[in-house]
Amino acid sequence: MTTTELLDPAVGRLLDALDTGDVDAIGSALMEVDTAVGGDWSAERVVPVRERVLELHRNTRGALVASLVRWMLMLWRPVLTDKAAQQRSALIRLASMVSQGFPQGPARELREDRLHLMGRQWHLTELHEAERLISDELEAGRPVDGAVVAAVRRSALMVRPHYSLVIDLAAALPEPLLSPGEAWADQVLAALDEPGSPGSTDRPWMDLVKHALQAKSPKPNARWERTGRALIDAVGPERARERIAEWLSLVGRPRTLDLVADPDGEGADQLDPHNLDALRGLALLLALTPAHPDTARVLARLVESALRKAPGIGPRAPKVANAAVHCLARLDGEDGLAQLAVLTTRVTYKGTVKELDKALRDRAAALGLSRAEIEELAVPSYGLTDIGGRVEWFGEARVELVVEGSRARQTWYNEVGRAVKTPPAVVRREHADQLKEFKASVKDLEKMLTAQSERLDRQFLARRSWRYGPWRQRLVDHPLVGTLARRLIWTVDGTACAWLDGALRTVTGDELAPAADASVELWHPVACPPESVLAWRAVLEGHGVVQPFKQAHREVYLLTAAEEHTRVYSNRFAAHVLRQHRFHALAAARGWHSQLQLAVDNSFAVPKRLLPEWGLRAEFRVHGMDADWGENYDHLGTDQVRFYPIDAPESLTQAGTGRYSPVRRAGVQEADPVPLAEVPPLVLSEVLRDVDLFVGVTSVGNDPTWSDGGPEGRYRDYWQSYSFGELSQSARERGELLARLLPRLAVGDRCTVDGRFLEVRGELRTYRIHLGSGNILMSPNDTYLCIVPGSDGPADGQPQLPFEGDHMMAVILRKALLLARDGAITDPTITSQIAPC
Repeated sequence: MTTTELLDPAVGRLLDALDTGDVDAIGSALMEVDTAVGGDWSAERVVPVRERVLELHRNTRGALVASLVRWMLMLWRPVLTDKAAQQRSALIRLASMVSQGFPQGPARELREDRLHLMGRQWHLTELHEAERLISDELEAGRPVDGAVVAAVRRSALMVRPHYSLVIDLAAALPEPLLSPGEAWADQVLAALDEPGSPGSTDRPWMDLVKHALQAKSPKPNARWERTGRALIDAVGPERARERIAEWLSLVGRPRTLDLVADPDGEGADQLDPHNLDALRGLALLLALTPAHPDTARVLARLVESALRKAPGIGPRAPKVANAAVHCLARLDGEDGLAQLAVLTTRVTYKGTVKELDKALRDRAAALGLSRAEIEELAVPSYGLTDIGGRVEWFGEARVELVVEGSRARQTWYNEVGRAVKTPPAVVRREHADQLKEFKASVKDLEKMLTAQSERLDRQFLARRSWRYGPWRQRLVDHPLVGTLARRLIWTVDGTACAWLDGALRTVTGDELAPAADASVELWHPVACPPESVLAWRAVLEGHGVVQPFKQAHREVYLLTAAEEHTRVYSNRFAAHVLRQHRFHALAAARGWHSQLQLAVDNSFAVPKRLLPEWGLRAEFRVHGMDADWGENYDHLGTDQVRFYPIDAPESLTQAGTGRYSPVRRAGVQEADPVPLAEVPPLVLSEVLRDVDLFVGVTSVGNDPTWSDGGPEGRYRDYWQSYSFGELSQSARERGELLARLLPRLAVGDRCTVDGRFLEVRGELRTYRIHLGSGNILMSPNDTYLCIVPGSDGPADGQPQLPFEGDHMMAVILRKALLLARDGAITDPTITSQIAPC
């Protein structure tokens, strides 16, 4: 039915009810009309009816308001269904309208209730009503709740420029200074209102926060900075540093005021837009305070928090992140530089990546160094006095810290030298500040350790080389980086060597004594004969060396006969189904550039990795699958891997059709793809290794919960073929390693590597774990067994791997150890599947 067809009968029933004066009938008819007009009582057809309602006797209107209140209270208050929420909103709106002019009583409570609901919205949906209610509050001299002010401000920042109502309303509400509802903003507002605080007497803190709100760019002008320094001096530089750092450390905490769920998801995990300038300004002011290690830590955390993605929005506050990067670049000493170095391995948002790159390049240029050199010099020692070791005293107590792999192990000793599990009470009581700084330093150390491991892993494609002298100083003999570099294989003037038994030694154990100007590079197995690679694996395993990433066991992808036939592209990883969002995140972490593809009439850049040191660009062609029009594709189908000259026009994928074509620009000639045989073997191997990783991690085929093909069974055949089909190069390498590890496995006598599977003979059944997907078939009849892996650490009896980072290997080992003792399993989700038929 049309609106008119609904409205006319409803208006008629309301007029009849008004004639009889029946309060309940009037209320029911009001609800009908309200529904028909969508809550808009300013429509020409209903204005006269509204006037008739307001002409009712005051007592009748009071009774009508009370009736509406009773109906409203019948709805469950804490959690409402969408329909109940709409009904409740309508009842409050009608009661507010009927009670116009009432000074106290139920009407006042209803106005407060309505305003309370407005303060729980991310943006206001009924602007005319908000203006009326807020105007009434202001005219009555009553303060408007800060949550309502925040909702008005958010709405003002989101509406179209020509819609001035809400903009004018926001301008009429200057207080509170910040929008409440976020932990950090609430702390600022509380500090400004502290009884007897500087902010309540001579207002220097208020002036400081107001000045922060004036920061409109990531790089303030000289005048803004001069004023900021004066305001910092007014409150005390050290006090300013402590308090601003405390505020900024709260950014990203859960909202202190929950918002009504928005149908479109707006407001979920977002930062209040009104507060962003203040955030940026406070970060810039923090950089002007006295130097302290906490300053760099807080700014680095702010970068990551500001770049956290909100659903449907993307990074929450990239301008704040860029300002924080600018502040880190300005800090004197190694603290800011160290945090910049860590962020380069963690940040993937393109705009902030550019800011980080510029900051490091500017610092390198100022020191006359290269970008790579400045990253190496940015690594602090974190108090380590030898390679991976540190002892710190807290009075008579002490802690011994030892770097083991990617973690720092702590051993505490009390005043009499006895080992204890946690910091002694005397340390917590008498050395609280020193203990806090120590704990923060350990966290920084572990973050840097991960960052440096990832940076070294990238050096293969970066073609990084060193002179022996600087290499020893910056890597091998560095207290922190040395824990990584001494677990890797290097090539010194063409000779492969590693740090073994306190010296550089070849695979045969001969000690090297290179000249200071000898050339050093990371060793890669692609250029070595298989027997040499196997020899290095045996040497490292014999010395108990756990490499920080796969090097001796690194997968090598050589040109195949099929790729020689296709000549310019590889189909090795075509026809897979990937989760788009996981792929997008992993590709960014591996240095690839990709766009989220939408189901719209548009084209999207093909995922690519730039290889400037080689003059090449690698492309991995993908196309969207399964999305409603206008939404992100949930899944991507995979296609070819190609290489182009780095300056060739980039390729695009047409959404919907999946057709690929180059970007065509006037005067720019299209380029032919580079034949795979002309791509350097190391480059080909590393790029295909990345693509293998994308498929192995993001394919729906290695998700045990997809055994039925996922939603609507769309990928049942693909899931079956991937889960138990032919192995990729990484899975084949995994099988070879497992075959060597089985004798060391606690249940090794029950396990056998058989082709594509690790066969495990349990007490109840025999199981076959696929070496690629980790999915399981069990006897008899190869019945599928679903075990969803947890996030636990190594299981009891699991041998130490010769490298870090193979999550699937850990999953397979945990499943093998579990199933070999299947009679002891108590989890009902597993026992119900393995129980004998």
